[in-house]
Amino acid sequence: MHDLLTRSTVTEYTEQLGAATGLVAARVGSVRQPFSGASRAELQQLVDAVDLEASGVGTAEALREIDDLFLEHAIWFHEPAYAAHLNCPVALPAVAAEAILAAVNPSVDTYDQSSVGTLMERRLVEWTAQRIGFAAGDGVFTSGGTQSNLHALLLAREWALAQHGGSRSQVLPRFNILATASSHFSVEKSALILGLGDDAVVSVPDDGEGRMDPVALAASLAAIHAAGRIPMAVVATAGTTDRGVIDPVDAIADHCDAHGVWLHVDAAYGCGLLVSPRRRALIRGVERARSVTVDFHKSFFQPVSSSAIIVREPADLAAAAWHADYLNPLENEEPNQVDKSLQTTRRFDALKLWTTLRAIGADGIGEMFDTIIDLASAVGDEVEADPELELVGRSQLSTVLFRVRPAGTDEAAQDALVAQVRRVLFESGRALVAKTVIDGRPCLKLTLLNPATSLGDIRRVLDLVKDAAAALVDLQDVEVVA
Repeated sequence: MHDLLTRSTVTEYTEQLGAATGLVAARVGSVRQPFSGASRAELQQLVDAVDLEASGVGTAEALREIDDLFLEHAIWFHEPAYAAHLNCPVALPAVAAEAILAAVNPSVDTYDQSSVGTLMERRLVEWTAQRIGFAAGDGVFTSGGTQSNLHALLLAREWALAQHGGSRSQVLPRFNILATASSHFSVEKSALILGLGDDAVVSVPDDGEGRMDPVALAASLAAIHAAGRIPMAVVATAGTTDRGVIDPVDAIADHCDAHGVWLHVDAAYGCGLLVSPRRRALIRGVERARSVTVDFHKSFFQPVSSSAIIVREPADLAAAAWHADYLNPLENEEPNQVDKSLQTTRRFDALKLWTTLRAIGADGIGEMFDTIIDLASAVGDEVEADPELELVGRSQLSTVLFRVRPAGTDEAAQDALVAQVRRVLFESGRALVAKTVIDGRPCLKLTLLNPATSLGDIRRVLDLVKDAAAALVDLQDVEVVA
């Protein structure tokens, strides 16, 4: 077949890959805003116009169509005016590795499908564990932080069951997971998937800035014991999605140790601190966790997907192991990753990180992460000094929360402006910012993950925000948003 990558089609492969990368390069070199601004109705019409039942048009024509349909209207995370979510521009060595990965197409569930790829992933897991401070840790790559958190809490559930005995039907309804209201939604979602009670997740009060209060944690643990329930796990967050703050892991670990509770650290956002030359101390105590989530496709600048669950005690991973004669028979001594993973077929996503580490080094990645944290701090200063803006707290990482307050508007009008401003900017395509709710009030959010973005770039985004707000006020088009 001439449409498959084989020995006989390597020339076509080279030509087609060159054409595809040429299209991307042309777009990256020419776009000047993060989105085209096309409406959803316009995009739906373009998608619906493609006849997927038609005869093939050939790769050249299909790529031209993709250029017009997808690349023309993609969201470009490398653009400085993109500041909405935890999406990063990607490291060039990782993009090159993706091309290799797609062509070879290994699956790292079993050794006989990946060979050296399995060993490379295991080496990277070991490297990450050592960066965390686990002397002999283990783990596996996953699709993202949500899966990593689910995997960790599954292991915590099985460990807690082994500690407390009894049947699942008797014990599971008594389990509690402790986290703050700022923890990732996947904690509550995991509790549902794991069959815990509807009231399983207990919200621990924070310090007023979104960080877990260790004194409140101690009180919550005591209350759980007094009620005859069982604390299954405590989830500390090293980089909350909205505020970008870090729970005091060391102090939290003290209470987990005292009560014999599994400590999981969700460092999906803050894992870049593991290679930070200047800020590693912000996650002091992470080495005392039982499990840690890391998202390389956030603060290590890797293409999606690239995440991992890392555990301190390798034996803990056995709780999720499953055997199938055609994959990992019990007598098989090969290092099959399906023994550790919740997935079966699984991409060799570790190759991207391996290539990036070899190309620019851990310190190089860490310096890029430090750069965006520096930028967020400077942007926070700008917002705080601007009478038309209101800073909502300070981040330890790279988010900036704020509201716009045009002259003559009250709090209700300012709250209503948040969603309106975000919508106006998105629909223009000129800048993308996010919206969230903090302490019951909506606010705008900048998530800065581009080391190439300058303070001047973000000043221009803030100017767009203020201009949009002023125009909305002038048009008296501000609606109260529930």
